[in-house]
Amino acid sequence: MPAINASRHHGLLDLPALRKRAKRLLTELKTHQADDTREQLRTLGLPGPDYRLADTQWLVAREAGFASWPKLKAHADAVAFAARHPGFSADDEANVQHWRCGNDIVHSLRTAGFAGAFQMFDDPMVMGPVPALPDEQYWQVRSAYVQQAFRLSPQDLEQRQAAQRSALAGLNRDSEIVLWCEADAYDQLFLIRVLASLPGLPRRLELIEIDQVPGIERFIGIGQLAPDLLAWLWPQRRALGEDALALAREAWAAYTAPNPKGWASLAGHAHPALPLLGGALARQLQELPGAHDGLSLTERLLLRVLASRGALPAGRVFGQLMMQDDPLPYLGDQMFHVLLQPLIHAPHPLLVEGPGEAWAQRLLRLTPLAEQVLAGKAHWLDHNPAQRWVGGVLVDAADRPWIVTEQGEVWQRR
Repeated sequence: MPAINASRHHGLLDLPALRKRAKRLLTELKTHQADDTREQLRTLGLPGPDYRLADTQWLVAREAGFASWPKLKAHADAVAFAARHPGFSADDEANVQHWRCGNDIVHSLRTAGFAGAFQMFDDPMVMGPVPALPDEQYWQVRSAYVQQAFRLSPQDLEQRQAAQRSALAGLNRDSEIVLWCEADAYDQLFLIRVLASLPGLPRRLELIEIDQVPGIERFIGIGQLAPDLLAWLWPQRRALGEDALALAREAWAAYTAPNPKGWASLAGHAHPALPLLGGALARQLQELPGAHDGLSLTERLLLRVLASRGALPAGRVFGQLMMQDDPLPYLGDQMFHVLLQPLIHAPHPLLVEGPGEAWAQRLLRLTPLAEQVLAGKAHWLDHNPAQRWVGGVLVDAADRPWIVTEQGEVWQRR
């Protein structure tokens, strides 16, 4: 019996068989052996003639009673998880707000059986100005930066920001909150931002925080984990107390200050209340200009990739940073693209970008100036780089910018 009909009979989806069917239909379309399939696709608004696997997967999903292939897969994942974990339940979890710095675990939480509300807070505070300002002015500054850097529509950004501001403002002593975090600066800044916003210790405040997972050689983020692993993490959550709130407020004030000395001091110490915070602050501190070359750590690492391997597509450089070179990676692909722009378009650029429709496929190569900077024969701050921000610190090469050593010492360049 074909897998489609079998699923209608007993409700179980044979996902591997459905994948094979979609691939077989695509092959038949390309060899002109599937007139019925072609007609069905035309009826669905796909006239062809150049079909893709996504098209036949959509058709297979529709035949199985789903609106899309992702919805079919989500259902299959949920059924499989329930079969493996028939007794899973999260104690009082339905009343919880799950806070996360992105939407990468929403599907997995639902698949795993979590019923609590999900709240995304995805402001990329590792980039652009994060100054110590009154709330209204702060959000205006962040909005202007994010809209310009990521080319978001004002309407979309306003809606997202309004939802996140409202969620923060709604936190109170009756809230029940679980925060899901990793060790990198993107996540840890999200953590201290939320904690510093709390008016006091809520009824329930818990943290799920990991920096490695058994069996995963290079752990990047919670979003890469299967639903089973989220269920495995749930019992490992721990309660946070007043000491965590106090530390978060201190760290947030230090990160948003125009002088990074307080930040550097926190980065150099272990903090039992939030054990992964010190390492993240130390890594983010290295985004200030390096004392010996004027480069941030991310800039230095990507230039070194090109110096050792020659011209590469931007996507390949990003992949190597994330999977091999960065000691605590935090960038998303679009963030990396934004970071490249001042290196390409500076008056004296460090990178030359080749042609190509998709930015990730464009070749990057070093300029002679970049080679000199890497060799210690030139300093990037002497060549009029664009102004940029790291937390609350404005980096202006012409105005005694703050610089950092590899050991985390900071001072102003003369």
